[in-house]
Amino acid sequence: MRKSLTRRDFLKASAAAPVALTAASASKTKTLPPKSTWKKALIVNEPEEDELRQIMEAGFDGVATRAADMSTKHAAKARKMAENMGMRIHSVRRGWMNFNSSDKSAIKESYEQVKRSLRAAQAIGGNSILMIPCRIGGMKMPKAWEFDVEFDPDTGHLKRVVKGDNAPYSDYIKAHNYSTDASKEAIKRLIPVAKECGVVMGIENVWNNLWVTPELFQNFIASFDSKWVQTTYDIGNHVKYAPPEDFVKALGPLIYKVDVKDFKLNPDGHGGKFIAIREGSVNWPKVMQCLHEVDYHGWMTIEGRHGLSVDELSRRLDLILSGK
Repeated sequence: MRKSLTRRDFLKASAAAPVALTAASASKTKTLPPKSTWKKALIVNEPEEDELRQIMEAGFDGVATRAADMSTKHAAKARKMAENMGMRIHSVRRGWMNFNSSDKSAIKESYEQVKRSLRAAQAIGGNSILMIPCRIGGMKMPKAWEFDVEFDPDTGHLKRVVKGDNAPYSDYIKAHNYSTDASKEAIKRLIPVAKECGVVMGIENVWNNLWVTPELFQNFIASFDSKWVQTTYDIGNHVKYAPPEDFVKALGPLIYKVDVKDFKLNPDGHGGKFIAIREGSVNWPKVMQCLHEVDYHGWMTIEGRHGLSVDELSRRLDLILSGK
């Protein structure tokens, strides 16, 4: 069981958390629990019996589905199929939304799409959806390694994105702050639907140029102070901004699900590419230790197969879960 800690409590404790974690690690490194305590998953499109059986036989406990607009009737049928096999469809992956759009019809459509996904997840037996509120781009912005962010903790608004002159990034700061406000408004409207369905909205970053530092992303998720808004933390998506373990420490109990993905930095540490798990720059033992320290022992869902067989993916994930 994960420890019960409200977002308000976490906000108060967040400043002391890195020190506490460091002290705990220095005094005694906790042994990782057996890999059987974690839940292994892959991503599928629409759940099909043959594919689910292959995944199950490779040692996975369940899947997440990209079929975000599945009818509740169809989803219930898929749930029955999976449960009869001893599998779980634990999440629906909604993907990109447009809550910061200047087109009101696009915002409305995004809102309806999320509602459909929440209801599909409920019917399919899942307890979360993955959702990216919006993205920004097309203006001058810092490189991933150049960010030095200062923000208002009460509003989540950026004050600066680099040290020194921020005038070149004024459009980016303006777009970022508008998108933060627009996303908060939309997600707050959706909380009653999530509560009704019993399904968590797992917010994710996917190079959308928003909330790029551990502290900023933590502030955004914590601002909702709701168990129905947490994060699906994708390990690989954040490597170019900061070590993934820094995000884990900052997010702590706000992590509801974890996507397992790797990213290989270029030799100079600037940029890189996504790559098969255990072949990139992620320090898997350190990440797993940090997940254990913040008491996360839930679903670990591989995203991106990179030509590897289901059996090989399962073997590599077992190594990761064992702290290797």
